[in-house]
Amino acid sequence: MKVDGGIGFDLGGAVRNAQEAEAAGYDGVWSAETAHDPFFPLLLAAEHTERIELGTGIAVAFPRSPMHLAGIGWDLQAYSKGRFLLGLGSQIRAHIEKRFSATWSKPASRMRELIVAMRTIWSSWQEGTKLDFRGDFYSHTLMTPFFNPGPNAYGTPKVFLAAVGERMTEVAGEVCDGLLAHGFTTEAYMHDVTLPALERGLAKAGKKRSEFQISCPTFVVTGTSEEEVTAADKAVRQQIAFYGSTPAYKGVLEKHGWGELQPELNRLSKQGEWVEMGALITDEIVGTFAVIGEPEEIPKLILDRYGDVIDRVTFYTPYKSDPERWQNVLAGFKTGV
Repeated sequence: MKVDGGIGFDLGGAVRNAQEAEAAGYDGVWSAETAHDPFFPLLLAAEHTERIELGTGIAVAFPRSPMHLAGIGWDLQAYSKGRFLLGLGSQIRAHIEKRFSATWSKPASRMRELIVAMRTIWSSWQEGTKLDFRGDFYSHTLMTPFFNPGPNAYGTPKVFLAAVGERMTEVAGEVCDGLLAHGFTTEAYMHDVTLPALERGLAKAGKKRSEFQISCPTFVVTGTSEEEVTAADKAVRQQIAFYGSTPAYKGVLEKHGWGELQPELNRLSKQGEWVEMGALITDEIVGTFAVIGEPEEIPKLILDRYGDVIDRVTFYTPYKSDPERWQNVLAGFKTGV
């Protein structure tokens, strides 16, 4: 199992963060598109690292055209010497329409076509084929030499897709190289919903599971003192509550018989009652979504839960902690503890 970290959002610290992650032994770092652009930190990281993989987890797909994504992915793949992972996600309708002023419709079908269109553009650059993509959502039929970057010495980037629902997960299996599972998932949901949907997608494309990677951020509650553990527990409860308030993720709660919690969390979120939301997350819910233990216990806990399923793990810790603690945890994965 590969272990990844985050690069952060501060461009001034991107180089330091990436170099420290590489020196510590992490296999990759991910940047997210929240309040900042996800690609800029990875460009800096590519310049100042040699081994570590660099991915967007995620870049929001629908406000960008396949041509935009193809160009960015092509350049970062070449500049990083083949270490770039293009992680895409759909976001939710409200953000696409109200924040980005972009189009939302049939998200799984649109995402599939966007990725196929992007791969068609890459093929035209890499293999010199005529660009002629005509779909329901996108059309790309013009590529003159002036706008063609030519073959990439490092091939095309691996494409990962963030998915929670079955249909989007099928799309990931069919047209991508990896799945970015959501932190708001559980062992039961992964086995009973995610994996069967993924296998259906892989079967459509005639691909083997061994050719595909599942990356999963996993909530971790840990600390070296009672105060640290209490703070970590509170932060994780509030983050679980935040995700649980989203209607698109209700199916995960329903899988465990907690579906009635979603509308209540949603109601409180609209009132800004974030503390009250966290208080609704019981110990049972925390234990289902998160691994809880001493720092040196974390590798075994994660491997016992997901070792036969996921290929890459990221520690989801929405609280401040000592970086040295995570180096010890990372060492446990490397030694197979």
